[in-house]
Formats: sequence, structure tokens, C-alpha cells
Amino acid sequence: MGAVTVVPSLVEVADADDPPFWPRVADEVNDAVAALLRRQPVFLVAHSNAGLFVPVIVQAARRPVAGCLFVDASLPSRAGPTPAASPERLKFLRSKVAEGRLPQWTTRWDEDEVALLFPDPQTRLTVSAEQPRLPLSYYEQQIPVPGGWDNRPCGYLLFGPPYDRMAQEARERGWDVEQVPGRHLHQLVDPDTVAARIVAMTGRWRFLAD
Repeated sequence: MGAVTVVPSLVEVADADDPPFWPRVADEVNDAVAALLRRQPVFLVAHSNAGLFVPVIVQAARRPVAGCLFVDASLPSRAGPTPAASPERLKFLRSKVAEGRLPQWTTRWDEDEVALLFPDPQTRLTVSAEQPRLPLSYYEQQIPVPGGWDNRPCGYLLFGPPYDRMAQEARERGWDVEQVPGRHLHQLVDPDTVAARIVAMTGRWRFLAD
């Protein structure tokens, strides 16, 4: 069984320096979901840091959200608000600020480690061309966690460390947890396998939404 997907662009969310940024994220997702047919159930699939925004997206959604799947993603606090970055991460990021902005994500880390995340140089160039330079205030924001956001099926798809800790927490929350072994950007390396697993996991929830 396939699925119709929409991928909202969040590139311009942090163009301005003024927080909070999370309402703009919710607005962009809402606008993208509006393109789906009304009869289609809506499942949110969040990767990496986007996982922190899932509760506010659910609360702001203009259509019912049938389920939430976190893919190698950070988890929101059980009770909010959720800091966008830990104190240790903020200390690291403050050391990287130049001209009021952070460097692109792929240039903040060791080059040998970053290169392993991509299947080929061309894919890396394509991804890097879309990477914004975020203001530090993006990571200083506190993201609300509205009560009841997870009163629907939720799951976690793990690629590998260090998100195995998040996967364990998802298990403790009683969520479905599966793994497709790989690194953090495995959806670029093996998109067919990752997409098939996402469809399979959310497909088990569809009958609850019908």
C-alpha cells in the first residue's frame, strides 16, 4: 500500500531572528497538509530535531492527525516545555556563531563524520544548498508540549546511535519501535527501504483513522 506525501519547506522559518519559531513551523505544516484530499488520514512523520515540534503541530492542525511517527528524531518532553537544545549543545553552538548566525548544519561537525551521512557528493551538494544559517535564538526557544497531543498512535523508527536512547524512551512510552540500520540521514542512502517501513508502520494505524 502506497501513500500520498507532502513535504513542507521549513527553510524560511528562521529567516528573521525573533523567536519563537515554533508557530511558524506549525503554520507551514498546516499549509502543506491542506493540499491533501479530505478523505486521506493525516500522519505526521518527523526526522531529527523536527520531532520536538510534533506536539504543537498536532495542537494547531486544522485537520485531525491520525498518528505521529518519529524517524531518528528527538522526542518532546513528557510535560513541556521542551528546550530546543540542551545546555551542553547551546554552549557548543555559541562557540560557532558568526555574524549573528550559525554555520550550516553540515559544517558544524567533523568532515569525515559528515561525509559518511551522504550516499554521494552530489546528494550532499543538493542538501547543502538548501541548508539555512539559523540564528542562535532558534536553539534558545522553548517549545510547548500541549496535553493530549499523543492521544493517538505514535511510533519510532530508529536508524542508529545516538538516537537509540530516544528509541528506548519511545518503548517506555508504549509506542511502536522498529529499526532500519543506518546513519542519521539513511533516508538519503536507502530511500525505498525507509519509505516502505514508514508506510508499513503508519499503515497499521490506518484502520483506527477510517
